[in-house]
Amino acid sequence: MKSVSLKSKMFYLSLMAFALFVNLNACSKNNNPDEPDPDTLKVASAQAWLTKGDKSVLFEHQSDLPITHPGAAGWPEVVVDTNYQFQEIEGYGAALTGSSAYLFHRALDPSQRQYILKQLFDPKEGIGLSYLRLTMGASDFSLSDFTYNDLPQGQVDISLAKFSLSRDTEDVVPILKEIIAINPEIKLMGTPWSPPAWMKTNGSLKGGQLKKEFYSVYAQYFVKYIKEMQKQGIAIDAITPQNEPLYWTAGYPCMQMQADEQKEFIRDHLGPAFESAGLQTKIIVYDHNWDHPEYATAILSDPNAAKYIAGSAFHAYAGDVSAMSTVHEAYPDKGLYFTEISGGEWAVNFSDNLMWYMKNILIGTARNWSRNALFWNLALDQNHGPRNNGCQDCRGVVTITNGGGSIIRNEEFYALAHFSKFVRPGAHRIYSRPDQVLMNMDFVAFQNIDGQKVLVAANYNDVYKTFTVRQTNRSFSYSLAPKSVVTLVWR
Repeated sequence: MKSVSLKSKMFYLSLMAFALFVNLNACSKNNNPDEPDPDTLKVASAQAWLTKGDKSVLFEHQSDLPITHPGAAGWPEVVVDTNYQFQEIEGYGAALTGSSAYLFHRALDPSQRQYILKQLFDPKEGIGLSYLRLTMGASDFSLSDFTYNDLPQGQVDISLAKFSLSRDTEDVVPILKEIIAINPEIKLMGTPWSPPAWMKTNGSLKGGQLKKEFYSVYAQYFVKYIKEMQKQGIAIDAITPQNEPLYWTAGYPCMQMQADEQKEFIRDHLGPAFESAGLQTKIIVYDHNWDHPEYATAILSDPNAAKYIAGSAFHAYAGDVSAMSTVHEAYPDKGLYFTEISGGEWAVNFSDNLMWYMKNILIGTARNWSRNALFWNLALDQNHGPRNNGCQDCRGVVTITNGGGSIIRNEEFYALAHFSKFVRPGAHRIYSRPDQVLMNMDFVAFQNIDGQKVLVAANYNDVYKTFTVRQTNRSFSYSLAPKSVVTLVWR
């Protein structure tokens, strides 16, 4: 038998030593079963949906982000903690005005209409809008002036025998039924711009006040509206007693209703009428600008009125979003709602609009306790209409050109999408705290009923900003482009 050379013996011994080293190292790697294997630090992924202010990316899904455990340090952090929950979210959307319903119903053929309604209301195929505001009768965006009980001058109808939804059944009701078929859980809020003229001090749909002798009749007008809509298969979740009650000089239906009048109307008439009729529809007060939060608190200060009231609603044409927190601090048991803002030709820079909407309307209202955020017209045409003596240059969430030649998604569409698609009704806002070095940025976080987490971040800077999102001992990092918005979603 041939003897093994010294060189071969040395090679064999080296090989054995290397194998022993590998085995010892492998055994010592996971002595602590709770310690993750460094080779398998990635435990999940987060989705990223981005819109850039320069319009180069419009609500597009980016590459998924690895979530690691325990997570790497190095970037400024945004800490998210699901143990601290705040207001429940009811939804995001806009107003289905008479003008919007007309365009959907008559300017589009059935296939076009179904396509855009799915884009708007289906959370899988579209952006999942989940809340709509309806005008009870005409507004500044209707085809003409009307209420549900219009009578010749000098006549009255105390029993409301002539109450009729006939004008709504032309466009609004058919479109609502199509929307409900797509999203059966959608929440609806009804708001009047004016009572019937015969109920008012000046006998006109424009201006004037509600006559005291008709307070109870007008309360029944709301009850009838809710019940007649129920017959159509449409559930009204909430009402406000009057749109913009402190603006009564418009050229379209409007009415003055001071806080003491609204308090009396709700306390002595509307609240008891809903209670007697067994209605669960929420009553939400004010429904006007941020600059007069004392209107809402004056009503809520009366316990006999407050017992019927679910919360207060605000618009953004004057004042500051912090007014909502002022009301919350005074009455933390009552909800806050944001119900109207419109874009228009006075502001046409996409980036500026996107950033302003984040700071004020979407991130801003959420961080100031709002349960929803609604834009004004869901759809208008290329001529900013049809109009009814109101805003001459307003913009809808989408633009539907006459004849349905094209449908344009406006900045309001993309701003809403960052919330509506992922922050679903029943979600709660949760704690989020960015490092101080993340200046000129905004963040807000939510947790859905199914446990999914959502963080929306806005970068108002002119440079990229990189940050790490940390939830307990897991984290992921993202670099957000300047003047851009990202929605980050994970479980």
